[in-house]
Amino acid sequence: MFGFSLAYFLVILDTTVLTIALPDLRESLGGSLAGQQWAVNAYTVAFAACLLTGGAVADRYGAARVFKLGVAAFGVISLLSAAAPNLGVLIGLRALLGVAGALCTGGSLGLLAEMFPQPAARARATGLWAAITGSALAAGPLLGGVLVDLYGWRAVFLLNPPIALISLLAMRKVTSPRGSRMIDWWVQVLACALLGLVAEALIDAAPVAALLALPVLAALVLAERRSHAPALPGGLLAATWPELLAGTVANFAFSGALFVLTLLLQDTQHLSPMAAGLAFLPLTLPMTVNPLLTGRLVARYGPRPPILGGLALIAAGLAGTALTDVLIPWLVVLGFGLSFVLPALMAGMVNSAPPGTAGTAGGVLNAFRQVGATLGVAVMGVIGQPLLTAAVLAALTCAGYAVAARRAVIGVS
Repeated sequence: MFGFSLAYFLVILDTTVLTIALPDLRESLGGSLAGQQWAVNAYTVAFAACLLTGGAVADRYGAARVFKLGVAAFGVISLLSAAAPNLGVLIGLRALLGVAGALCTGGSLGLLAEMFPQPAARARATGLWAAITGSALAAGPLLGGVLVDLYGWRAVFLLNPPIALISLLAMRKVTSPRGSRMIDWWVQVLACALLGLVAEALIDAAPVAALLALPVLAALVLAERRSHAPALPGGLLAATWPELLAGTVANFAFSGALFVLTLLLQDTQHLSPMAAGLAFLPLTLPMTVNPLLTGRLVARYGPRPPILGGLALIAAGLAGTALTDVLIPWLVVLGFGLSFVLPALMAGMVNSAPPGTAGTAGGVLNAFRQVGATLGVAVMGVIGQPLLTAAVLAALTCAGYAVAARRAVIGVS
């Protein structure tokens, strides 16, 4: 378990570690605010889109094989990113890192299901897995701040290759059987195009991109209906849409708040990258320790109580951060809310998946979460009162989930 948890640590680390380096990146490579947003979003866009079939690839070709390929690619592309000569090249490499991260994630979720076949044991293992990987959220801003202060933004990418190597060595003897899952690559291309156009429309306020997204969406819906192997299984979506919505909102809140607060702390309050990274510890540390408790709660009571409680805490934390000048206690509340929601969602989705499709189910949830992360950075960077807006969204989601959760959707037995 250490090997694939470490690799997911790597994947999540890359969603946060660059954010703290954005001011130094701007000084080094130049570019507009939209360019900085794309330096973050190129990763999450590609990651989210490829997760739609990344899990299916793991189910089809074997979780261990796909996992190792993704980890190796992640290490190599990170080295190239550290040497990027301009912002355009860096954005392209970040997109490739997102593809590699999707393979890592799909493989690790498939391995989690294979190694822990009993739902209750899997829920506890998911809590441990989330605690290990949640430490990446705590380490990202702090490590990024230290490295940027000492060596500049390029150093944040040099963290990845040694971690990837350790993960590969730990998993070298692990194997997985091939499955019968089919993959529709045309659907995946359409999903990537749709998400990219939506992100472009939000970040650059580009009406052409928004208009182009409509026919792509129509083509995706038509292709999914006719596909022999849809990337978004209809039955799974119908059964778990409240959980998918909760995951989307949770990541919207976290990634958007991280982006907005980074600019506030460094550009407005003039903190150094290291000091800004330390300022985020009240938010990220609960996500390192609390998932262990969440795993036990899910194993005993099912996923719904932690999800509901977590959404309520997210709404309260965002509102407190937006309405007061005291950040630390409200960041702690927000961190605990996220640490309840995310492991419970993952345990429930993987447990609900039919045999042989755990990678697909986890991939769908992670795809929705990364869509939320992408929209969080894009939307909260351009609207007024972004944290208060996110708080209202989280509160409405909590209320909607409370109503929808009365149905027998997912559970742990």
